[in-house]
Amino acid sequence: MQHGKTEKCMNDLEKKIWQLLEKITDPEIPVLSIIDLGIIRSVKVNHTSTDTPHEVLIWYTPTYSACPAVDMINTDILVSLTVAGFTNIRLEQTLFPAWTTDWMSESGKEKLKKYGIAAPIGKSCENIALADLKIACPQCGSIQTILVSEFSSTACKALYKCNTCLEPFDYFKCH
Repeated sequence: MQHGKTEKCMNDLEKKIWQLLEKITDPEIPVLSIIDLGIIRSVKVNHTSTDTPHEVLIWYTPTYSACPAVDMINTDILVSLTVAGFTNIRLEQTLFPAWTTDWMSESGKEKLKKYGIAAPIGKSCENIALADLKIACPQCGSIQTILVSEFSSTACKALYKCNTCLEPFDYFKCH
């Protein structure tokens, strides 16, 4: 779970919410859940009186402040939790600290590779130029690759080409 929150510290409702969030995928990269991306910062359930529904608070940080997928992700969260019986849901967007690829799960990075997208390399603070990176082709594993464009189908990806298998592929930029 996120931010050192152990299962012992979470109540059953919070566990259930984290499990529901794990099933919500990123609209732009459907192989990744929003948990894999690391955009969910915390979940809190405020217990209220027995005749009032529990208040569910979810804090999240989008990958970009103007990310076009945010509205769809918010809708997916609200629908998923509503279907599961939660009715008093509040989503809070936080932009500080800014999201970084360091928050992605290792299993999410593996899912990217299996999907054909090279996962971020290094830490966000390293600030290495794209052209200087040795990006392994997710198809054949060769590092004989070249940067074609700093932007691909989304702003968070760059387009590379493998000189070994000749396949183009996306690289999820480290930031």
